[in-house]
Amino acid sequence: MATVELRFSALPEHVRTARLVAAAVARRAGVDEAVLDEVRLAVGEACSRAVGLHASNDIAAPVRVLLIEDEKSFSIEVGDGVPGGAGTDAAAGAGLEGAEGGDAEGEDEMGLAVISGLVDDVEVTSGENGGVIRMSWPTAAAPAVP
Repeated sequence: MATVELRFSALPEHVRTARLVAAAVARRAGVDEAVLDEVRLAVGEACSRAVGLHASNDIAAPVRVLLIEDEKSFSIEVGDGVPGGAGTDAAAGAGLEGAEGGDAEGEDEMGLAVISGLVDDVEVTSGENGGVIRMSWPTAAAPAVP
């Protein structure tokens, strides 16, 4: 299992770099070429969400992106540093009315909806160290090297 870890300052201009790196690693891992645009878009949404959560919660820690190449799948985990699940209520579709910064919560919910539409296998979790969006795609069997 090969893993690439990317950390970047929670600034919107770094999201493009994360998308490009994710697409390159996905291609190398054997993700179908037809799916690479979906990988790019999903990673962009997840990273933009994390950047927004960092900004709205005054988190100085970097956004974490893990690109994990398994035998039969390629996974990406985008982690934010917001403890206690800020934004996971949006994933469940609950608790938005009373949340501070309702516009930010609405954007968060929209971003999660876009990700869910792009990726069949997606999971949103949260804990004391922050939230994680985990997405995975199947890979083609690696060709035998002579």
